[in-house]
Amino acid sequence: MLRRVALLAVPGVAPFEFGVVCEAFGIDRSEMGGPSFDFSIVTAEPGPVPTSLGYDMMIQAGLESAYAADLIAVPAHRIDDDVHPQVVDVLRDAVERGAWVLSVCSGAFTLAKAGLLDGRRATTHWMHAARLATEFPTIEVDPDVLFVEDGNVVTSAGTAAGIDACLHLIRKELGAASANVVARRMVVPPQRDGGQSQYIANPIPAQQTDSFAAVTDWMLKNLDQDLTVDQLAKRAIMSPRTFARRFKAELGATPGAWLNRQRLLRAQELLEQSDLPLDAVAAESGFGTAAVMRHHFARTLTTTPAAYRRTFCVQSA
Repeated sequence: MLRRVALLAVPGVAPFEFGVVCEAFGIDRSEMGGPSFDFSIVTAEPGPVPTSLGYDMMIQAGLESAYAADLIAVPAHRIDDDVHPQVVDVLRDAVERGAWVLSVCSGAFTLAKAGLLDGRRATTHWMHAARLATEFPTIEVDPDVLFVEDGNVVTSAGTAAGIDACLHLIRKELGAASANVVARRMVVPPQRDGGQSQYIANPIPAQQTDSFAAVTDWMLKNLDQDLTVDQLAKRAIMSPRTFARRFKAELGATPGAWLNRQRLLRAQELLEQSDLPLDAVAAESGFGTAAVMRHHFARTLTTTPAAYRRTFCVQSA
């Protein structure tokens, strides 16, 4: 169970990515029905830690508590610096004892220098991906995704992808309801999947339009229906080919992949918060049958709907 979180402050740390981890794990959200973590900020040499923006952060705690943490997070930082030997030791210890290790953006270079990514699939900000692959050829670098989970190591791309990775870990360990509480508090969507592309051609459309907002909102309200690209394109007043192309360009995923992710999230919520039979959960979330739902749970969450319910169902807690 994810309870104790240690955030590493390293020289040259990027304040925004540092703050992302603080926001995700450092705030008590129990009054809202969300999680509360035993959160600590640690560093190899307590005292002033310089940031990438030229000011220092005063970090008082050493690495002692990190040796008992369920998650150690490494935010973005300067990538040319050597890694402190004690940081290497605490990260290797975490992986060996089965704790989670998370990097945000260029934090992947610390994991790589510690040897944690050898033979693993990983990602980082697309600007640094080629360098990571060149300097560490034993790593399978995927420059196109938001985050990668390989064993108990999670690497994420830049900035907002760190939020997605944090929410992914909360969802995986504590369930969709907890992740949704954190996402609502952070005012971010809880549904971005790790396989979604880093490259969104038009994050701010040149022509302001609410066509996709209207369509995706309608999709969320009709997950139990058989939604085809032709049908969706008609609602957006586009040809199917144009709709599919623009949907992928603006949302970073194909309509089918985006829809399956929303159905999976809906099924997780129903399994957590209701006692509906599996067939009813599958029908309401749009999977049709329990067998199809089991397939998607196994492929994406590496578990079964029944096992997920046993772990996260509020009514059985």
